Amino acid sequence: MALHRRTLLTGAAGLALAPAAVAQQAVPAGQERPLAQDKPAGHDAPPETAPGATLEVLPLWPGRPPGGGGPNPDGPPFDESREGVVTGVAEPCLLVMRPARSTGSAMVIAAGGGYRRIDIGHEAVPVGRWLNGLGVTAFALVYRLPGEGWAAGADAPIQDALRAVRLVRARARRYGYEPNRVGVMGFSAGGHLMGSASTRFASPLYPAVDEDDALSARPDVAALLYPVITLKPPFDRTSSRRVLVGDSPTRVATEAYSVETQVRPETPPTFLAQAADDPIAVVDNSLLMFAALRAVEVPVEMHLFERGGHGFNLGVPGSPAAAWPGLFATWARRRGFIRV
Repeated sequence: MALHRRTLLTGAAGLALAPAAVAQQAVPAGQERPLAQDKPAGHDAPPETAPGATLEVLPLWPGRPPGGGGPNPDGPPFDESREGVVTGVAEPCLLVMRPARSTGSAMVIAAGGGYRRIDIGHEAVPVGRWLNGLGVTAFALVYRLPGEGWAAGADAPIQDALRAVRLVRARARRYGYEPNRVGVMGFSAGGHLMGSASTRFASPLYPAVDEDDALSARPDVAALLYPVITLKPPFDRTSSRRVLVGDSPTRVATEAYSVETQVRPETPPTFLAQAADDPIAVVDNSLLMFAALRAVEVPVEMHLFERGGHGFNLGVPGSPAAAWPGLFATWARRRGFIRV
């Protein structure tokens, strides 16, 4: 049974943890990560035990999100299970994780879930706490899910991602980082979302709602982990494709929501990591993105691991995919995004 967040909770984020301490079991080959199982009434853990329950909440929009629709606005902002699976997003927001000592950069993190749910407990929160250990202020993005009745449809989560980058940039002084060192990081469907944010940042997807929207939505760097990139056949057997463009999409819709077709020379420097045995977002997704970025001379670094499957998060300790956090940190330091 989901835990209902009926108020916007505030609190300090946990201290940063090493990758081995927060890594979780990867999804076995051929399986998608399941939703949390319902528990008998009276046996739910208190809301404070949910991964996002004690984090400071920063609402994305000053009022209702663009276009209207969605879950009941008089209900909870979103529902979070004890495992950190988010659904029922009525009020998209950012969950703030602050480092003990900021080194001047910020990262907006989008967890995956096939655009049907957002698995912040498996991806966004543990990765955010790991980034805190590098001095990075982390923001877990709770974005609108297209299937929950939003009038903006497939554009709703992209609107949220663009607004998130602008809002994080606008709050740089409050949280103690530089406005020109704001990156995005996405996992699985969240990789598709942050790939879209990195390529469609100049698109007029919603009218400005306040002065924050005058700021650029272009991320300074992007990191995409086991991402869904393309919605084109033969690599279109994902939940993300079905949710975003349906079972019988038009060619126009497929092109519009395939990230590799939207890459431009202005796309930010990008880090890609994926396992070659990924059964869900097959490795061709990263290969297509790498080729598209390279074709327009955008700096890109890609790491493909022999094993790891899908949903490996920070990597099972001892597995090939567990190398990616260190590789990313080295890349980010070399680019000047993370400073010691």
